[in-house]
Amino acid sequence: MNDIRPIRATSGTNHEGTSAHNRRVIIDALRLNGALSRADLARATRLTKQTVSNIMEELENDGLVTSRETVRRGRGQPSTPYGLVPEGAFAIGLQIDRHITRAIAVDLVGNVLIRKEANLPAGGPATGTPVVLKLIEDVRAELRQRVAQAEKRLVGLGAAMPGPFGIEQEDADNPWMMGAWQRFPLLETLSAGTGLNVTLQNDAAACATAERMVGAAHGLDHAVCLYVGYGIGAGLILGGELYSGAHGNAGEIGMALLTAGGQQTQLEHRASLASLYDHLDVDPMAPDLYSLINDRAAADDPDILAWIERAAIDLRWSVQLIETVFDPQTVILCGGAPVALATRLIAAMQPLLPSNADRPGRSLPRLQLGMTDPWAVARGAAAEPIGHAFDPRFSAILKS
Repeated sequence: MNDIRPIRATSGTNHEGTSAHNRRVIIDALRLNGALSRADLARATRLTKQTVSNIMEELENDGLVTSRETVRRGRGQPSTPYGLVPEGAFAIGLQIDRHITRAIAVDLVGNVLIRKEANLPAGGPATGTPVVLKLIEDVRAELRQRVAQAEKRLVGLGAAMPGPFGIEQEDADNPWMMGAWQRFPLLETLSAGTGLNVTLQNDAAACATAERMVGAAHGLDHAVCLYVGYGIGAGLILGGELYSGAHGNAGEIGMALLTAGGQQTQLEHRASLASLYDHLDVDPMAPDLYSLINDRAAADDPDILAWIERAAIDLRWSVQLIETVFDPQTVILCGGAPVALATRLIAAMQPLLPSNADRPGRSLPRLQLGMTDPWAVARGAAAEPIGHAFDPRFSAILKS
Protein backbone atom coordinates (compact mmCIF):
# COMPACT_ATOMS: atom_id res chain seq x y z
CA MET A 1 0.00 0.00 0.00
CA ASN A 2 1.14 3.54 -0.66
CA ASP A 3 0.30 6.38 1.73
CA ILE A 4 1.56 9.17 -0.53
CA ARG A 5 0.36 8.81 -4.11
CA PRO A 6 -3.38 8.90 -4.80
CA ILE A 7 -5.10 5.62 -5.54
CA ARG A 8 -6.21 5.29 -9.16
CA ALA A 9 -9.43 3.39 -9.68
CA THR A 10 -12.57 3.23 -11.78
CA SER A 11 -15.74 3.86 -9.82
CA GLY A 12 -17.94 0.88 -9.11
CA THR A 13 -21.68 0.97 -8.61
CA ASN A 14 -23.72 -0.09 -5.60
CA HIS A 15 -26.83 -0.79 -7.68
CA GLU A 16 -28.14 -4.33 -7.84
CA GLY A 17 -27.08 -6.56 -10.71
CA THR A 18 -23.64 -5.01 -11.22
CA SER A 19 -21.42 -7.55 -9.49
CA ALA A 20 -19.47 -8.49 -12.65
CA HIS A 21 -18.56 -4.86 -13.27
CA ASN A 22 -17.56 -4.34 -9.64
CA ARG A 23 -15.31 -7.41 -9.67
CA ARG A 24 -13.50 -5.95 -12.66
CA VAL A 25 -13.22 -2.57 -10.93
CA ILE A 26 -11.56 -4.17 -7.90
CA ILE A 27 -9.13 -6.21 -10.02
CA ASP A 28 -8.28 -3.13 -12.09
CA ALA A 29 -7.58 -1.07 -8.95
CA LEU A 30 -5.20 -3.75 -7.66
CA ARG A 31 -3.48 -3.94 -11.04
CA LEU A 32 -3.00 -0.17 -11.20
CA ASN A 33 -1.94 0.43 -7.60
CA GLY A 34 -0.56 -2.80 -6.24
CA ALA A 35 -1.71 -4.19 -2.90
CA LEU A 36 -4.56 -2.27 -1.20
CA SER A 37 -6.65 -2.79 1.91
CA ARG A 38 -10.41 -3.28 1.75
CA ALA A 39 -10.88 0.21 3.20
CA ASP A 40 -8.61 1.71 0.51
CA LEU A 41 -10.54 -0.14 -2.18
CA ALA A 42 -13.89 1.05 -0.84
CA ARG A 43 -12.76 4.68 -0.81
CA ALA A 44 -11.15 4.53 -4.24
CA THR A 45 -14.00 2.70 -6.01
CA ARG A 46 -16.88 4.34 -4.09
CA LEU A 47 -18.27 0.93 -3.26
CA THR A 48 -19.63 0.13 0.18
CA LYS A 49 -17.30 -1.69 2.55
CA GLN A 50 -19.69 -4.64 2.58
CA THR A 51 -19.68 -4.85 -1.23
CA VAL A 52 -15.88 -4.75 -1.27
CA SER A 53 -15.68 -7.43 1.43
CA ASN A 54 -18.04 -9.71 -0.49
CA ILE A 55 -16.10 -9.27 -3.73
CA MET A 56 -12.73 -9.82 -2.05
CA GLU A 57 -14.00 -13.05 -0.53
CA GLU A 58 -15.15 -14.23 -3.97
CA LEU A 59 -11.85 -13.27 -5.59
CA GLU A 60 -9.89 -15.06 -2.87
CA ASN A 61 -11.97 -18.18 -3.36
CA ASP A 62 -11.36 -17.95 -7.11
CA GLY A 63 -7.61 -17.74 -6.58
CA LEU A 64 -7.31 -14.25 -8.08
CA VAL A 65 -6.29 -12.26 -4.98
CA THR A 66 -4.52 -13.06 -1.73
CA SER A 67 -3.90 -11.27 1.54
CA ARG A 68 -0.48 -9.88 2.36
CA GLU A 69 1.24 -9.24 5.67
CA THR A 70 -0.76 -6.94 7.97
CA VAL A 71 0.58 -3.37 8.18
CA ARG A 72 0.06 -0.62 10.76
CA ARG A 73 -0.33 3.00 9.68
CA GLY A 74 -0.11 5.66 12.37
CA ARG A 75 -2.32 5.15 15.42
CA GLY A 76 -5.14 3.46 13.54
CA GLN A 77 -6.05 -0.17 13.43
CA PRO A 78 -3.71 -2.44 11.47
CA SER A 79 -4.93 -3.24 7.97
CA THR A 80 -4.49 -6.19 5.67
CA PRO A 81 -3.49 -5.39 2.08
CA TYR A 82 -4.62 -7.62 -0.76
CA GLY A 83 -2.84 -8.17 -4.05
CA LEU A 84 -3.40 -10.01 -7.29
CA VAL A 85 -2.17 -13.58 -7.58
CA PRO A 86 -0.02 -13.75 -10.73
CA GLU A 87 -0.93 -17.42 -11.21
CA GLY A 88 -4.64 -16.58 -11.05
CA ALA A 89 -4.90 -16.41 -14.84
CA PHE A 90 -2.79 -16.92 -17.96
CA ALA A 91 -3.02 -15.94 -21.61
CA ILE A 92 -1.19 -16.67 -24.86
CA GLY A 93 -0.10 -13.90 -27.20
CA LEU A 94 0.65 -14.44 -30.88
CA GLN A 95 2.30 -12.13 -33.40
CA ILE A 96 2.17 -12.88 -37.11
CA ASP A 97 4.43 -10.62 -39.16
CA ARG A 98 5.74 -10.69 -42.72
CA HIS A 99 8.63 -13.05 -42.05
CA ILE A 100 8.27 -14.29 -38.49
CA THR A 101 5.78 -15.43 -35.87
CA ARG A 102 6.19 -15.12 -32.10
CA ALA A 103 4.19 -16.58 -29.22
CA ILE A 104 4.40 -15.90 -25.49
CA ALA A 105 2.60 -16.83 -22.28
CA VAL A 106 1.85 -14.22 -19.61
CA ASP A 107 0.25 -14.36 -16.18
CA LEU A 108 -2.47 -12.17 -14.66
CA VAL A 109 -0.14 -9.25 -13.92
CA GLY A 110 1.62 -9.37 -17.30
CA ASN A 111 4.80 -11.24 -16.43
CA VAL A 112 6.23 -13.00 -19.48
CA LEU A 113 6.70 -16.66 -18.59
CA ILE A 114 7.52 -18.29 -21.92
CA ARG A 115 8.41 -16.99 -25.35
CA LYS A 116 9.15 -18.77 -28.61
CA GLU A 117 9.52 -17.72 -32.25
CA ALA A 118 9.72 -19.30 -35.69
CA ASN A 119 10.37 -18.07 -39.21
CA LEU A 120 7.34 -18.07 -41.48
CA PRO A 121 7.95 -19.91 -44.75
CA ALA A 122 6.94 -18.42 -48.08
CA GLY A 123 3.47 -19.34 -49.24
CA GLY A 124 1.24 -17.45 -46.83
CA PRO A 125 -1.30 -19.20 -44.58
CA ALA A 126 -1.11 -22.49 -46.49
CA THR A 127 2.42 -23.10 -45.24
CA GLY A 128 2.44 -20.71 -42.29
CA THR A 129 -0.60 -21.94 -40.36
CA PRO A 130 0.96 -25.28 -39.30
CA VAL A 131 4.01 -23.37 -38.06
CA VAL A 132 1.83 -20.97 -36.07
CA LEU A 133 -0.29 -23.71 -34.49
CA LYS A 134 2.77 -25.74 -33.51
CA LEU A 135 4.34 -22.66 -31.95
CA ILE A 136 1.23 -22.03 -29.85
CA GLU A 137 1.09 -25.66 -28.73
CA ASP A 138 4.79 -25.60 -27.78
CA VAL A 139 4.16 -22.57 -25.55
CA ARG A 140 1.10 -24.21 -23.97
CA ALA A 141 2.98 -27.45 -23.37
CA GLU A 142 5.80 -25.66 -21.57
CA LEU A 143 3.28 -23.65 -19.55
CA ARG A 144 1.54 -26.87 -18.48
CA GLN A 145 4.88 -28.27 -17.36
CA ARG A 146 5.67 -25.19 -15.30
CA VAL A 147 2.24 -24.56 -13.74
CA ALA A 148 -0.02 -27.52 -12.96
CA GLN A 149 -3.32 -25.60 -13.13
CA ALA A 150 -2.32 -23.31 -16.01
CA GLU A 151 -4.59 -24.90 -18.62
CA LYS A 152 -7.67 -24.46 -16.41
CA ARG A 153 -6.78 -20.80 -15.88
CA LEU A 154 -6.00 -19.99 -19.52
CA VAL A 155 -8.40 -17.18 -20.46
CA GLY A 156 -7.67 -17.00 -24.18
CA LEU A 157 -5.39 -16.38 -27.13
CA GLY A 158 -4.70 -12.89 -28.39
CA ALA A 159 -3.41 -12.54 -31.96
CA ALA A 160 -1.88 -9.50 -33.62
CA MET A 161 -0.77 -8.83 -37.17
CA PRO A 162 -0.33 -5.82 -39.44
CA GLY A 163 -3.50 -4.11 -40.65
CA PRO A 164 -5.52 -2.63 -42.14
CA PHE A 165 -8.25 -5.25 -41.99
CA GLY A 166 -11.07 -5.86 -44.45
CA ILE A 167 -10.02 -3.66 -47.37
CA GLU A 168 -9.77 -4.48 -51.07
CA GLN A 169 -6.19 -4.86 -52.27
CA GLU A 170 -5.20 -4.35 -55.88
CA ASP A 171 -1.91 -6.19 -55.43
CA ALA A 172 -2.55 -9.42 -53.55
CA ASP A 173 1.20 -10.11 -53.34
CA ASN A 174 2.08 -6.73 -51.80
CA PRO A 175 4.50 -7.64 -48.95
CA TRP A 176 3.43 -4.57 -46.98
CA MET A 177 -0.21 -5.63 -46.82
CA MET A 178 0.08 -9.39 -46.16
CA GLY A 179 -2.92 -9.84 -48.44
CA ALA A 180 -3.08 -13.64 -48.22
CA TRP A 181 -3.16 -13.53 -44.43
CA GLN A 182 -5.69 -10.69 -44.49
CA ARG A 183 -8.12 -12.81 -46.53
CA PHE A 184 -7.50 -15.95 -44.49
CA PRO A 185 -10.07 -16.92 -41.78
CA LEU A 186 -7.45 -16.55 -39.07
CA LEU A 187 -9.73 -16.27 -36.04
CA GLU A 188 -11.74 -19.34 -36.98
CA THR A 189 -8.61 -21.36 -37.79
CA LEU A 190 -6.85 -20.47 -34.54
CA SER A 191 -9.97 -21.12 -32.48
CA ALA A 192 -10.51 -24.52 -34.09
CA GLY A 193 -6.85 -25.44 -33.79
CA THR A 194 -6.43 -24.42 -30.14
CA GLY A 195 -9.90 -24.65 -28.59
CA LEU A 196 -9.40 -21.16 -27.13
CA ASN A 197 -11.30 -17.91 -27.42
CA VAL A 198 -9.32 -15.81 -29.91
CA THR A 199 -9.15 -12.05 -30.41
CA LEU A 200 -7.36 -10.12 -33.17
CA GLN A 201 -5.91 -6.62 -33.27
CA ASN A 202 -3.35 -4.82 -35.37
CA ASP A 203 0.25 -4.66 -34.22
CA ALA A 204 0.13 -1.00 -33.14
CA ALA A 205 -2.95 -1.65 -31.01
CA ALA A 206 -1.21 -4.65 -29.46
CA CYS A 207 1.77 -2.50 -28.50
CA ALA A 208 -0.61 0.02 -26.94
CA THR A 209 -2.25 -2.80 -24.98
CA ALA A 210 1.17 -3.83 -23.64
CA GLU A 211 2.06 -0.25 -22.73
CA ARG A 212 -1.27 0.16 -20.95
CA MET A 213 -0.85 -3.03 -18.94
CA VAL A 214 2.81 -2.89 -17.92
CA GLY A 215 4.49 0.00 -19.75
CA ALA A 216 4.64 3.77 -20.10
CA ALA A 217 0.85 4.10 -20.55
CA HIS A 218 0.09 2.22 -17.31
CA GLY A 219 -2.44 4.29 -15.37
CA LEU A 220 -2.96 6.85 -18.16
CA ASP A 221 -6.40 7.61 -19.57
CA HIS A 222 -5.28 9.31 -22.79
CA ALA A 223 -2.14 8.17 -24.62
CA VAL A 224 -1.13 7.35 -28.18
CA CYS A 225 1.53 4.75 -28.91
CA LEU A 226 3.44 5.51 -32.11
CA TYR A 227 4.46 2.06 -33.28
CA VAL A 228 7.63 1.76 -35.35
CA GLY A 229 8.11 -1.78 -36.62
CA TYR A 230 8.25 -3.28 -40.09
CA GLY A 231 5.37 -0.85 -40.69
CA ILE A 232 4.07 2.16 -38.73
CA GLY A 233 0.85 2.61 -36.78
CA ALA A 234 -0.69 4.35 -33.80
CA GLY A 235 -2.31 2.54 -30.89
CA LEU A 236 -4.99 4.73 -29.34
CA ILE A 237 -5.80 4.73 -25.62
CA LEU A 238 -8.77 7.06 -25.23
CA GLY A 239 -10.78 7.46 -22.05
CA GLY A 240 -8.80 4.67 -20.41
CA GLU A 241 -9.69 2.09 -23.06
CA LEU A 242 -8.13 0.95 -26.31
CA TYR A 243 -9.96 2.46 -29.29
CA SER A 244 -9.97 0.29 -32.40
CA GLY A 245 -12.50 2.07 -34.63
CA ALA A 246 -15.44 0.70 -36.60
CA HIS A 247 -13.42 -1.97 -38.41
CA GLY A 248 -10.37 -2.44 -36.19
CA ASN A 249 -8.31 -0.06 -38.33
CA ALA A 250 -8.06 3.01 -36.08
CA GLY A 251 -4.54 4.41 -35.97
CA GLU A 252 -3.33 3.12 -39.36
CA ILE A 253 -1.21 6.25 -39.66
CA GLY A 254 1.42 4.40 -41.68
CA MET A 255 -0.90 4.63 -44.68
CA ALA A 256 -0.95 8.44 -44.52
CA LEU A 257 0.27 9.94 -47.79
CA LEU A 258 3.18 12.37 -47.71
CA THR A 259 4.35 14.43 -50.67
CA ALA A 260 8.04 14.76 -51.41
CA GLY A 261 9.61 15.74 -54.70
CA GLY A 262 6.20 15.86 -56.34
CA GLN A 263 5.43 12.22 -55.47
CA GLN A 264 3.07 10.84 -52.85
CA THR A 265 4.47 8.12 -50.61
CA GLN A 266 2.99 6.37 -47.60
CA LEU A 267 4.57 7.25 -44.27
CA GLU A 268 5.57 3.65 -43.52
CA HIS A 269 7.45 3.46 -46.81
CA ARG A 270 9.67 6.29 -45.52
CA ALA A 271 10.10 5.89 -41.76
CA SER A 272 9.54 2.23 -40.83
CA LEU A 273 12.06 -0.50 -40.12
CA ALA A 274 11.29 -1.91 -43.57
CA SER A 275 12.49 1.35 -45.09
CA LEU A 276 15.62 1.13 -42.92
CA TYR A 277 16.33 -2.43 -44.07
CA ASP A 278 15.94 -1.27 -47.66
CA HIS A 279 18.23 1.69 -47.00
CA LEU A 280 20.89 -0.60 -45.49
CA ASP A 281 20.30 -3.35 -48.08
CA VAL A 282 19.88 -6.01 -45.38
CA ASP A 283 17.61 -9.06 -45.37
CA PRO A 284 14.67 -8.69 -42.91
CA MET A 285 15.06 -12.41 -42.14
CA ALA A 286 18.76 -12.14 -41.31
CA PRO A 287 19.62 -13.79 -37.98
CA ASP A 288 20.30 -11.44 -35.06
CA LEU A 289 19.06 -8.48 -37.11
CA TYR A 290 17.78 -6.70 -33.98
CA SER A 291 21.22 -6.87 -32.34
CA LEU A 292 22.95 -5.90 -35.57
CA ILE A 293 20.86 -2.75 -36.01
CA ASN A 294 21.14 -1.91 -32.31
CA ASP A 295 24.94 -2.19 -32.38
CA ARG A 296 25.27 -0.10 -35.53
CA ALA A 297 22.97 2.57 -34.12
CA ALA A 298 24.88 2.62 -30.82
CA ALA A 299 28.12 3.08 -32.78
CA ASP A 300 26.61 6.01 -34.73
CA ASP A 301 26.86 4.20 -38.05
CA PRO A 302 26.68 6.93 -40.73
CA ASP A 303 24.19 5.01 -42.89
CA ILE A 304 21.82 4.61 -39.94
CA LEU A 305 22.26 8.25 -38.92
CA ALA A 306 21.34 9.32 -42.45
CA TRP A 307 18.13 7.27 -42.28
CA ILE A 308 17.33 8.65 -38.82
CA GLU A 309 17.70 12.21 -40.06
CA ARG A 310 15.12 11.65 -42.81
CA ALA A 311 12.75 9.48 -40.75
CA ALA A 312 12.73 11.97 -37.87
CA ILE A 313 11.26 14.64 -40.13
CA ASP A 314 8.27 12.46 -41.02
CA LEU A 315 7.77 11.14 -37.49
CA ARG A 316 7.95 14.66 -36.06
CA TRP A 317 5.03 15.52 -38.33
CA SER A 318 3.22 12.38 -37.15
CA VAL A 319 3.52 13.39 -33.49
CA GLN A 320 2.18 16.87 -34.25
CA LEU A 321 -0.79 15.38 -36.11
CA ILE A 322 -1.51 12.89 -33.30
CA GLU A 323 -1.42 15.65 -30.68
CA THR A 324 -3.68 17.90 -32.72
CA VAL A 325 -6.32 15.23 -33.32
CA PHE A 326 -6.31 13.26 -30.05
CA ASP A 327 -4.95 15.60 -27.34
CA PRO A 328 -3.15 12.78 -25.47
CA GLN A 329 -1.33 13.10 -22.17
CA THR A 330 1.75 11.80 -23.96
CA VAL A 331 2.89 10.09 -27.17
CA ILE A 332 4.88 6.90 -26.64
CA LEU A 333 7.35 5.68 -29.28
CA CYS A 334 7.33 1.89 -29.14
CA GLY A 335 7.55 -1.25 -31.25
CA GLY A 336 10.25 -3.45 -32.69
CA ALA A 337 12.90 -0.78 -33.20
CA PRO A 338 16.09 -1.58 -31.24
CA VAL A 339 16.54 0.63 -28.19
CA ALA A 340 19.66 2.41 -29.47
CA LEU A 341 17.90 3.22 -32.74
CA ALA A 342 14.70 4.38 -31.00
CA THR A 343 16.65 6.53 -28.54
CA ARG A 344 18.52 8.29 -31.32
CA LEU A 345 15.31 8.65 -33.30
CA ILE A 346 13.57 10.43 -30.42
CA ALA A 347 16.58 12.72 -29.98
CA ALA A 348 16.56 13.56 -33.70
CA MET A 349 12.84 14.41 -33.53
CA GLN A 350 13.58 17.25 -31.10
CA PRO A 351 12.49 19.95 -31.04
CA LEU A 352 8.97 18.76 -31.73
CA LEU A 353 6.73 20.86 -33.93
CA PRO A 354 4.46 23.36 -32.15
CA SER A 355 1.06 21.92 -31.26
CA ASN A 356 -1.75 22.29 -28.75
CA ALA A 357 0.20 19.89 -26.52
CA ASP A 358 3.08 22.35 -26.17
CA ARG A 359 1.94 24.06 -22.98
CA PRO A 360 3.37 24.87 -19.54
CA GLY A 361 2.73 22.72 -16.51
CA ARG A 362 2.95 19.35 -18.26
CA SER A 363 3.49 16.40 -15.93
CA LEU A 364 4.56 14.11 -18.78
CA PRO A 365 6.80 14.73 -21.79
CA ARG A 366 5.09 15.20 -25.12
CA LEU A 367 7.11 12.28 -26.52
CA GLN A 368 8.70 9.45 -24.55
CA LEU A 369 10.26 6.07 -25.16
CA GLY A 370 8.19 2.96 -24.52
CA MET A 371 8.82 -0.72 -25.19
CA THR A 372 11.44 -1.20 -27.89
CA ASP A 373 11.46 -4.94 -28.07
CA PRO A 374 10.74 -7.47 -30.83
CA TRP A 375 8.40 -9.17 -28.34
CA ALA A 376 6.30 -6.08 -27.58
CA VAL A 377 3.54 -6.96 -30.07
CA ALA A 378 3.18 -10.53 -28.80
CA ARG A 379 3.14 -9.24 -25.23
CA GLY A 380 0.34 -6.83 -26.05
CA ALA A 381 -1.55 -9.55 -27.89
CA ALA A 382 -1.40 -11.66 -24.71
CA ALA A 383 -2.57 -8.73 -22.60
CA GLU A 384 -5.77 -8.44 -24.65
CA PRO A 385 -7.42 -11.67 -23.34
CA ILE A 386 -6.42 -10.69 -19.78
CA GLY A 387 -7.99 -7.27 -20.27
CA HIS A 388 -11.07 -8.74 -21.91
CA ALA A 389 -11.59 -11.05 -18.94
CA PHE A 390 -10.81 -8.65 -16.11
CA ASP A 391 -10.83 -4.95 -17.13
CA PRO A 392 -13.87 -2.77 -16.28
CA ARG A 393 -16.25 -2.55 -19.23
CA PHE A 394 -19.74 -1.17 -19.54
CA SER A 395 -20.81 -4.44 -21.15
CA ALA A 396 -20.10 -6.17 -17.86
CA ILE A 397 -22.91 -4.15 -16.26
CA LEU A 398 -25.33 -5.17 -18.99
CA LYS A 399 -24.47 -8.86 -18.58
CA SER A 400 -24.84 -8.91 -14.79
